[in-house]
Amino acid sequence: MSITLHWFLPTHGDGRSIVDRPHVTATGANTPRQPDVDYLAQVAQAVEHLGFTGMLTPTGSWCQDAWVTTAALLGRTKRIKFLVAFRPGSLTPTLAAQMATTYQRVSGGRLLLNIVTGGESVEQRRYGDWLDHDKRYERTDEFLAAMRAIWSGEPADFDGEHFQLRGATAFDVPDPQPPLYFGGSSDAALPIAARRADVHLTWGEPPAKVGERIARLRELAAAEGRTLRFGLRAHTITRDTSADAWATAQRFLEQMDPAEVAASQAKFARTESTAQRRMAELHGGVLHGDARKLEVHPGLWSGVGLLRGGAGTALVGSHEEVADLMAEYHAVGVEEFVFSGYPHLEEAYWFGEGVRPVLARRGLLNEVAAAPAGPLAGAPAPAS
Repeated sequence: MSITLHWFLPTHGDGRSIVDRPHVTATGANTPRQPDVDYLAQVAQAVEHLGFTGMLTPTGSWCQDAWVTTAALLGRTKRIKFLVAFRPGSLTPTLAAQMATTYQRVSGGRLLLNIVTGGESVEQRRYGDWLDHDKRYERTDEFLAAMRAIWSGEPADFDGEHFQLRGATAFDVPDPQPPLYFGGSSDAALPIAARRADVHLTWGEPPAKVGERIARLRELAAAEGRTLRFGLRAHTITRDTSADAWATAQRFLEQMDPAEVAASQAKFARTESTAQRRMAELHGGVLHGDARKLEVHPGLWSGVGLLRGGAGTALVGSHEEVADLMAEYHAVGVEEFVFSGYPHLEEAYWFGEGVRPVLARRGLLNEVAAAPAGPLAGAPAPAS
């Protein structure tokens, strides 16, 4: 059971710290690196060179459209796959099946799909979606069943509460059929993951907690006659020494405005998302002066979640220490990792040139490309 590595495409913009986040704080509204296609191509090309398998591309009103942006990057890259996030409430199953089939044709099979049911009603209503939390998951269940039926290659009829289809087709069968990545930790989400997903993604709680969820999902999947792969979504701050990594975490913490942290925590307190509540519980909403006081497991830092919604933890330490923590997650069943960092370009180099060779030496890595022997000529020097 080897590890597959993915990175994150910052289609909301990028910067040198957590506060440079346009969807989080007013400070980040004029983020230093705008998400134009040239900058995003730099990130994608670096990630491809460093041997990652894919790039998660987010969905939401705070970022650019994932389908359009990644399609624009296909011609600027050669191998990297794009884990395109989308919401079933925004597309019909037939249109999504057709888009995925077309994407596989034009990309040569470089599409992965991340199904985002949507955890917050405020965000969903921006798209005209007025279903409550559990109903959204019921709709996702129907959506995925219908989409897979369309991909069978035969005209599909489907009768559900949310979708009714007659003779639905998608021009052709996608080749290969893109694997479905699925997040969600609520009681409404887990049975659907077991029934429909190929990979279940979870945010970076301590390994024991992640292991408990994996064990439960394995039982649910077995009851459906299925097996799942499991992935972890988190950030990284990895450096040549542990002291350098934690100094970076400390700098990130000191740049946070207490008023903005309080505003973010007030918003998270109203969340409908089970996973988001668990992220908030890790740090308790307290802006400590010492970054190490937000270490919730050796090498796992909850400080990101003081400001950022979604994945709120980072693996922090030397390259060996980050690899050690990844090995802990791997031991409880995590096979895929979706990482990000600030900035996404430089942190990809820190991880790709630092942690990735350690994983390879330990025989843990799913090799998709040869790891680089050293920094690229002209590559940006990793910034601390």
